[in-house]
Amino acid sequence: MSATAKPKTDVDAVLAALADPARRRAVELLGEAPRRAGELAELLALPAPAMSRHLRTLKESGLVAETHPEFDARVRVYALNSERLGDLKDWLAKAERGWSDQLASFARHIQKKQAAKRK
Repeated sequence: MSATAKPKTDVDAVLAALADPARRRAVELLGEAPRRAGELAELLALPAPAMSRHLRTLKESGLVAETHPEFDARVRVYALNSERLGDLKDWLAKAERGWSDQLASFARHIQKKQAAKRK
């Protein structure tokens, strides 16, 4: 890692996972209900190996959790981890507050300049 490079944050991992349209759609589908990998693959018209790779990325980011039903440990059911989306929402709200503060400060600066020109 270079001297200027920063370590990857939790939000970075979430944003990286959501960078792919298929993974975003999978998150949307999992927001409706938990689903099996095969069901997701079918709904997204993806081959099983591709869906598996996408689910691995989503699990590594913490956006998705994998469970196994008691009746059949071979079946994997995936569910959305809404806490991780909450982390992203918190980060976005903080970023928005920063931008809003900067824009408000800029607006005050412009108003002062315009008032000074009128004098």
